Amino acid sequence: MFVCGKPAIGIQFLGCCASAVCEDHAERYILSLAPGERLKSGSCTFVRYSLDEISGNEK
Repeated sequence: MFVCGKPAIGIQFLGCCASAVCEDHAERYILSLAPGERLKSGSCTFVRYSLDEISGNEK
């Protein structure tokens, strides 16, 4: 998946809004996650795509 012309590295849910994000537009929380990890913080959730999801080889 591409966003803003760059590959998406994850998805961030900020309250009721969700966005697939590239490395340039991701919040610092998602950048700190390892591939496949997720973080819940209050009403926000950050999901870093696994390497398979990023490369398009979903299992």
